[in-house]
Amino acid sequence: MRTKTNKDRANEDFVRAVSSAVHDKLVHVIQSFPVFEEQPPFYRDTVEALFGIERLKMALGNVGWAAMHTKRMGFEHGGRRIRKAEDTAVVRKRAVARIASIVHQIDKDLLFLNVARNVLRKLPEVRDSEFTVVIAGYPNVGKSSFIRLVSSAEPEIASYPFTTKGVIVGHHYEGRRRIQFLDTPGLLNRPEEDRNAVEEQAIAAIVNTADLIVFILDPSEYCGYPMDDQRILLDTVRNMVDVPVLVVANKADIRAGEEGVLSMSTATGEGVDAVLAEVLLHYHEPAPAPAEGTGDEKPEDRTAIEGRESGLRTAGEDEPEEDGHTDD
Repeated sequence: MRTKTNKDRANEDFVRAVSSAVHDKLVHVIQSFPVFEEQPPFYRDTVEALFGIERLKMALGNVGWAAMHTKRMGFEHGGRRIRKAEDTAVVRKRAVARIASIVHQIDKDLLFLNVARNVLRKLPEVRDSEFTVVIAGYPNVGKSSFIRLVSSAEPEIASYPFTTKGVIVGHHYEGRRRIQFLDTPGLLNRPEEDRNAVEEQAIAAIVNTADLIVFILDPSEYCGYPMDDQRILLDTVRNMVDVPVLVVANKADIRAGEEGVLSMSTATGEGVDAVLAEVLLHYHEPAPAPAEGTGDEKPEDRTAIEGRESGLRTAGEDEPEEDGHTDD
């Protein structure tokens, strides 16, 4: 009798341990993501461009649903039900199978969230408290070469366009002042709805972080894009923001820029110091970011942990109770 009691207790403890371990792991997945509404606009817009915030919330909600029902399985099958069962081993197997079925239903959500988490953790830290210079322009005009020369950033540089796949942050120190430079992916002159996720990251940086924009032109057109298109994009960027836009013509070693426009060559270094000096003339202490969530607004609940409504079904919840027979 004592042996049977010990086995029953072991089966009960096993169900509770499995339920608790799976529940805690799923909650950890949820808590590894920030509350998006509490993040700066640049971060939110970048996440939206890369993965879609609503899609992430849905996946997190499904994981919360699984965590809630996994915990419930531990209470239901690791408590009174298993104690009253004639064969506790059968209840143990049934409970573990149902927990596995719950997790199986969110396989795609877990894979999606794992990919998103690995990408988002590599996003650069952009500080609102620092004067921020955003480098913009068409692909292959020399943005990455310029930011490498004037800051601590070390972006990849190649002779083909679209080398920069995301925003890269570098810093320039001028005495005690630290200036933040953002190298952005190349933009194309096309409607907003046609832009891809890489271009949307550039837009997010331009709109949300810039205290000054350095727009680089390539009069030589070695970048592969005519000057007319580059000028149209320049006008588009100017209309996006209410901060100064400093226009710079690069590749002066190949072809001189227009009169009245700063010129430089990132290949030879000619004119780069003059451009940097002009950038420093625009320096000012950034205004404090406005506090968000003030007033009577209520922050969104982290309902993912409790579980959200979804089309997922708890394994076995609509099935009649079995009479003690189960497969291994």
